[in-house]
Amino acid sequence: MQRIVTDHLGSTSHGSGGMMDADASFGCASTGPDPLWRYLTEHDPKYKGKKKLKISGRELVSVPAQVFGLDQLQVLEMSPERESCLRYRMELLPREISHLRNLTCLYIDSNNLKKIPAEIGTLSHLERLTLSNNSLSSLPPEMGALQRLRSLHLANNSLTELPAPLCQLRSLTFLDMSDNRIRTISSSIRHLEKLETLLLLFNSLEILPQEVCLLRNLHTFWLGNNYLRSLPARFGELVNLDWGYNYCSCNFEGNPLESPPPEVCSRGPEEIRDYFLSFHRAERD
Repeated sequence: MQRIVTDHLGSTSHGSGGMMDADASFGCASTGPDPLWRYLTEHDPKYKGKKKLKISGRELVSVPAQVFGLDQLQVLEMSPERESCLRYRMELLPREISHLRNLTCLYIDSNNLKKIPAEIGTLSHLERLTLSNNSLSSLPPEMGALQRLRSLHLANNSLTELPAPLCQLRSLTFLDMSDNRIRTISSSIRHLEKLETLLLLFNSLEILPQEVCLLRNLHTFWLGNNYLRSLPARFGELVNLDWGYNYCSCNFEGNPLESPPPEVCSRGPEEIRDYFLSFHRAERD
């Protein structure tokens, strides 16, 4: 199943993609930072002149120390791009990542990371972080300090719950946690008031907390291929999930839904709201 969901920062869910040749760009570093920045900004207009570096291949196995001396770096990409490059993957994100205090975008998806160092919490300017396609089962508490983070990609890891630090990320608008093993969603998800896209498909969810219905800015909410038998009674209050304009704004396929049944869900939030109102009236009678 191919899924393409783009956040407002221009990143596509399930990997970064569309970047320049890694080894050639890093090779410029030996000539000093100025030629490096000129080369990268001229060849990658996507970032509007931001200071950017991409490395992959053998450099991912042992990230060169000089990378962490580039303290003006704003965009760092350390993700394998092609199948042939996947034999070179990062096992550990160096703690020296904390030296790059000006980073706004960090791409480290499709590696072999099992944990993220606490130092990630020092990157106070970070707006986009891609961690998809790794082996993460938890996140450090320090991630809750990333108060400028707007886009977070965590698909295809080994998470079994919504990590508590994520619920502190008040600026988050895009969150992809599909293809994990998530069984529960904390009621603290209500704090993500700015969230517009939430992708939870292909997990192990059996129930959603009522608090998810407080995320009134949600435009896209994918829940397909879980174990949901019912939706929260106030689900119909998520009025920005408008099937009339965008049928894909919410996805329930692959769930054993009974309340409401799939035919009601397919007609959108108003029908879901009416279903629960009728259900509660029938209970009172």
